[in-house]
Amino acid sequence: MKLTVKSDKLLSGKQLTRSAEWIMCLRRDKLLYLMLIPFVVYYVLFYYLPFGGLRMAFMDYKPFLGMSGSHWVGFDKFREFFTGPYFWRIIRNTLSISGLNILFAFPVPIVLAILFNEIRSRRFRTAVQTISYMPHFISTVVIAGLVVNLLSPSTGIVNIVMQKLGIESVYFLTKPEYFQPIYVLQGIWASAGFSSIIYFSTLMSIDSSLYEAATIDGAGRWKQIKHVTLPGLLPTVGIMLLLQIGHIMQVGYEMIILLYQPITYETADVIGSFVYRVGLQNSDYSMSTAVGLFNGVISLILVMSANKLSKKISDVSIM
Repeated sequence: MKLTVKSDKLLSGKQLTRSAEWIMCLRRDKLLYLMLIPFVVYYVLFYYLPFGGLRMAFMDYKPFLGMSGSHWVGFDKFREFFTGPYFWRIIRNTLSISGLNILFAFPVPIVLAILFNEIRSRRFRTAVQTISYMPHFISTVVIAGLVVNLLSPSTGIVNIVMQKLGIESVYFLTKPEYFQPIYVLQGIWASAGFSSIIYFSTLMSIDSSLYEAATIDGAGRWKQIKHVTLPGLLPTVGIMLLLQIGHIMQVGYEMIILLYQPITYETADVIGSFVYRVGLQNSDYSMSTAVGLFNGVISLILVMSANKLSKKISDVSIM
């Protein structure tokens, strides 16, 4: 009995010590916690509270009836989507564009970061990096306008050059087979420079003594990149690839909406553009919510699976 009392006292003492430590940490870092409040409020308002709207996926939602007056239909909207004429098309296009992004767009920032790291002139490197970052800050609408103007069949510079070379002009944005390459290329131009920042910062953290040791061993620039730079980048590349896989079903639909036309729906229509068209243009909020929920669940499964596989193969993971 005495032992029990002593153990209870020890337990309560430990709890009090932990509470005191927590209070001390809170007082010490109070400014950091205050800075965190706006972000917490933002995520609560725009990410957690809207979860209540997911109920629309399971009802025939009518805006004038509201949530309480609309009829519950269970999984009817999901069945309608899975058996509809556009299901396989938008899944195919989403996976195709995401696959092209991973294959061609994902390595470009890594290559850029390595190239930046090899530039010895600090001033020249800063200038090149600044120029490469600039497209990221240009509005999506402006970039879409640039793409339309560059590929115009009459005044676009691409077709003008083709005509000078004796090649017949092509209206690229009305050709379904050209849409996905155009989308991927503009994405590379717009985001590769800015995306290279995280890889370049990783390279800056690599111990310089490793390069010195490699130089003493007779390694040239290429061997230093192969045996020092790339191994140092691998953990960051693994994390970024996991995040990319998690977003494989979430192709940026804003640019697609600005560039596609009904004639190119066959290769351009993705889940995001379908949700936009069904929800905002056709006012079928239940269907758009059901498709969005399906997309979110698949994305969660993909990122969890990729993370588990990465843990088995290597030590790189995000959880």
